[in-house]
Amino acid sequence: MADEAAPELILYNGRFTTLDRANPSAQAVAIRHGRFTQVGRNEDVIALAGERTRRIDLQGRSVLPGLIDNHLHIIRGGLNFNLELRWDGVRNLADAMNMLRRQVAATPAPQWVRVVGGFSEHQFAEKRLPTLAELNAVAPDTPVFILHLYDRALLNGAALRAVGYNRDTPAPPGGEIVRDAAGNPTGLLLAKPNAAILYATLAKGPRLPFEYQLNSTRHFMRELNRLGVTGAIDAGGGFQNYPEDYEVIRKLADAGQLTVRLAYNLFTQKPKQEKQDFLNWTAQSTYKQGDDYFRHNGAGEMLVFSAADFEDFREPRPDMPPNMEGDLEEVVRVLAQNRWPWRMHATYDETITRALDVFEKVDKDIPLAGLNWFFDHAETISEKSIDRIAALGGGIAVQHRMAYQGEYFVERYGPRAAEATPPVKRMLEKGARVSAGTDATRVASYNPWVSLSWLVTGRTVGGLQITSQRNCVDRETALRLWTENVTWFSSEVGRKGRIEAGQLADLVVPDRDFFDCAESEIADTAALLTLVGGKVVYGAGPFAKEDDSPPPPATPDWSPVRTFRGYGRWAESEGAPLQAARAAAAPWCACSTACGMHGHRHASAWGRPLPVEDLKSFWGALGCACWAV
Repeated sequence: MADEAAPELILYNGRFTTLDRANPSAQAVAIRHGRFTQVGRNEDVIALAGERTRRIDLQGRSVLPGLIDNHLHIIRGGLNFNLELRWDGVRNLADAMNMLRRQVAATPAPQWVRVVGGFSEHQFAEKRLPTLAELNAVAPDTPVFILHLYDRALLNGAALRAVGYNRDTPAPPGGEIVRDAAGNPTGLLLAKPNAAILYATLAKGPRLPFEYQLNSTRHFMRELNRLGVTGAIDAGGGFQNYPEDYEVIRKLADAGQLTVRLAYNLFTQKPKQEKQDFLNWTAQSTYKQGDDYFRHNGAGEMLVFSAADFEDFREPRPDMPPNMEGDLEEVVRVLAQNRWPWRMHATYDETITRALDVFEKVDKDIPLAGLNWFFDHAETISEKSIDRIAALGGGIAVQHRMAYQGEYFVERYGPRAAEATPPVKRMLEKGARVSAGTDATRVASYNPWVSLSWLVTGRTVGGLQITSQRNCVDRETALRLWTENVTWFSSEVGRKGRIEAGQLADLVVPDRDFFDCAESEIADTAALLTLVGGKVVYGAGPFAKEDDSPPPPATPDWSPVRTFRGYGRWAESEGAPLQAARAAAAPWCACSTACGMHGHRHASAWGRPLPVEDLKSFWGALGCACWAV
């Protein structure tokens, strides 16, 4: 073929799951100008190659459409990613504490060590968080802040001094500063149920300078690409002001350095001034402005503070105040008049029911038809509310928050109530528009495969079966929830989400076959090759040589990203000797403060005991002084 019409890239010898019902499988694809131009058999596609066509042999591996997260706080998360020690996917508290100890040693004053969500205590074999005494033993002088979901934060003594909390510091409404008998803060902060105290305390820490935030955001996108994510809808966030906190992502977009396609929603920031926020923004910003890499997607997830029903299942369901409807109606009328769609955080059906009363009232005056508005989360949504949403033309965006909080939900409401929370399969059976995502980076992990695993298995990251099998979805449905279904929520139907001629050329080659691997392996999946717009944005293993433009090293040079490298990769940083010791050790540890292993036996995971001298060396590295086997 003449080079002016030839594809720029051909991928061949693959097993493509296209999600195109007219052409469900293929061996090869051709890509030109960022789009698929041919999807079919090897011989037909390879025949299109020109002299300058790049070719990648997929060696018989499976290929999926690129994953799209329907609810990711990527803009906020990117600003801080290089500062954060991530415990996502770490399976033992001892390992987490070892990571913490190593990061404390590397972090210069006055910087903090931050573990900011993405994990649950139930994922640890020990089924607990570290104690405050353990944190103070590991870090007597370096501030340590640990956010656990949206229910609590742990601060060591140095962090309490850094934020200035003392016996005279008042607790904010909806939050608690836990105190000892003398009235002094212990270091435990609780959402009761409002997470504002957790946000506000975290915001007191040092921030990265602008150039480092650029680097940090690139590394967060790189980590998402490593897991097969090619697109996301950003849900805004607390303390994320527009346009100030969007300058980093905008600069990267202008420079052509985005490796995740991003549609962003604007999240109100000022209680009692929400209407004014949206009046200002609708006057200065246009819905859909931008391009296929960075575009405006409307309002939310926070529309009004009086409708924020935080999902802390350790606390009773909060009742929204009587002014909720009035506040919400004012904002929704502004949005509908300006033809802005919206997304609305809503955990409980009680909140959804009241919000629908408002939406239906506005619809009588300003028809909502054609506005792709939706509810986020919807854990306890009723069938009646699903029908009302469908009748009004809305959608439901679910996330895998129950994979992290399912144990707390069961403790409060019982196992029967958790069997279809949220009722994803029933939503689909009733014909509702549904898609899936993570709500990362704080309340859950950014790893899409954990969400896919939860959708298919119904299990939490702690292994508890919360969703009955009759309410789980099959693997193809789960994949569609993460690909083509998301495109309605960003008004991009037909543009991406499938491997189909004419669609944007976003795909992932995972390191295992999603359709054939054991259910227990789904959450451990990563990418070997990820393409966005026909460009290789991540390559590993047999495709490492195809990786075109990895970001520069993470900054600052003490960043946890340099050492621990992302979800499921922390063990790679420890080196062979320490890993070998862990593989062989099976001690009882009686240390009460330093190592985080008090009273927990790990013979089942670590095999035979080591000689005492080797145990002394191994556990001594963690600061443990009790070497009994």
